[in-house]
Amino acid sequence: MYAQMKNWIMQSRYILTILAVLILATCTVAPVMAGTENITDNATTYFNIAQLAISTGDYTKAVQYFDMTLAENTTLIGKSDTLMYTYKDKTAALTDLGRYDEALATANAGLALYPNSTGLWNNKGYALYKAGKNNEAADAYSRAVTIEPDYLKGWINKGIALNASGRYQDAIVAYNAALAIDNESRDATDGLAAARAGAASAPVTSDTMLILLAVIVIAAVGVTAWFVKSRKPESTDKEQAGKKDGKEKKQNKK
Repeated sequence: MYAQMKNWIMQSRYILTILAVLILATCTVAPVMAGTENITDNATTYFNIAQLAISTGDYTKAVQYFDMTLAENTTLIGKSDTLMYTYKDKTAALTDLGRYDEALATANAGLALYPNSTGLWNNKGYALYKAGKNNEAADAYSRAVTIEPDYLKGWINKGIALNASGRYQDAIVAYNAALAIDNESRDATDGLAAARAGAASAPVTSDTMLILLAVIVIAAVGVTAWFVKSRKPESTDKEQAGKKDGKEKKQNKK
């Protein structure tokens, strides 16, 4: 009986030892596994450094780290908006550096992946505007507000580009759309005032002159045709009078 009890105790100690080892292993491994879930990949790390550089105004460093971001495996950041923001913010940084061609190439690369990104269309418009391509910038902003009609920044930026290109009436429409979204927007209010002032002082364009000239010519031709058609030719009147006199003379001879 004593021997059996001794064997049971020995077996129990053995089992308890194994359980203790397993518990210890579980406690040791679990924190490591939990920690690996929060470890970011290189692309995310570089992206965060680029964002920090933008916040300090170091656009050259930001572009460098955005390039490093894109050179890494972007699978993980592609599952969120991070990859889209990489293209969008890199476009803005390149524009602020005056590297417009690179900015547009970056925007187009991003739009190939995210064609409905209002931010990318807006930043492409910004690059075009800074490059002096105001009409193309307005078109890019139009794409942004078509995708998102309540995109206030897009409407205001469109108005700015249209004002810069002298298309004041179109700018008025854009600013009114912005004020319909936010009637207290100072940018929209000031822009609308500038557009109205521009429209009031704008000289008559050559296209307008051509249209007016065409209207005048058409009106003149119409009046002339009406006058000719409604007026009896003088020669016909004289001929008729001559025939009448001839008849009267013949009658007198009889």
